[in-house]
Amino acid sequence: MNAHNFGKVAVLMGGASAEREISLLSGSGVLQALRSKGVDAHAFDPAERELSALKTEGFARCFIALHGRFGEDGTIQGALELMGIPYTGSGVMASSLAMDKTMTKRLWAAEGLPTPRYCTLGPDQHDDIGLQQLIASLGLPLIVKPPHEGSSIGISKVTQADQMAAAVALGAQYEPELLCEEFIVGEEVTCPVIGIGADARTLPVVRIQAPDGAYDYQNKYFTDAVSYLCPSGLPAAEEAEIARIVLAAFRSLGCRGWGRADVMIRASDRKPFLLEMNTSPGMTGHSLVPMSARAAGTSYEDLCLQILALATLDSSPRHRSTP
Repeated sequence: MNAHNFGKVAVLMGGASAEREISLLSGSGVLQALRSKGVDAHAFDPAERELSALKTEGFARCFIALHGRFGEDGTIQGALELMGIPYTGSGVMASSLAMDKTMTKRLWAAEGLPTPRYCTLGPDQHDDIGLQQLIASLGLPLIVKPPHEGSSIGISKVTQADQMAAAVALGAQYEPELLCEEFIVGEEVTCPVIGIGADARTLPVVRIQAPDGAYDYQNKYFTDAVSYLCPSGLPAAEEAEIARIVLAAFRSLGCRGWGRADVMIRASDRKPFLLEMNTSPGMTGHSLVPMSARAAGTSYEDLCLQILALATLDSSPRHRSTP
């Protein structure tokens, strides 16, 4: 893999989402890794520069290290499609679908893939009656989350009915319609995918052990309180089933390049449930895709190079193949 063949590369980082801080950490890591491999890579923050500069300054491809809105939701992908600049990760439609956790769950349910039971809570349902009806439908505990945010932003676990109003108020700071989900009691794991179409493959499963089950924004990125097990230590059959449903989930959304699915394993029967698909996963020092890749024998630098090599466009036939 000749680094010079990639041409001038923009590492898109920062952006205007609530995950800007994490994106800057991810992008800085990717930028350093690509440069260490001889790639002509440059930092590019869409919140501070006009996107048209990517075209006028001769960038040949983009590594998207943006997270959340305006970076992971199909918007930046659409702009790059119009400019004809290949980019890493999923295309416009797949990025938009995966960013919308409610639409993701609807599609997975239609495909027969396991995902926790859920309800949506519109802005006209935030009163006591609406919240009581929701609890009666899903039971407790449950999860309340804004469906278009990532990195555990705006998420609450509700264990008692009197916590519901505060959870809804927190989520509503980010968007009016919320996703409320049955809480699966068990172990949390994550499983990355890399590749395009029939060539897509999973990387080793990572098992997450957070203090008191609090795998929140702070613990994800800024503490060392969380334990990560990779190899996961799960029975081979369990890991194989997780890999199977994650790959099916990735393909069902039309994802390509790379991604990472979060999964809960129900303690009562060890059944895995898909939570969400991340199409632009974190690449920080605490991030899980690099950890999984290392367990498979791939360094952070080589992982970045592999992802960059898969950069393409929706309009290119390269990514089209039968799942």
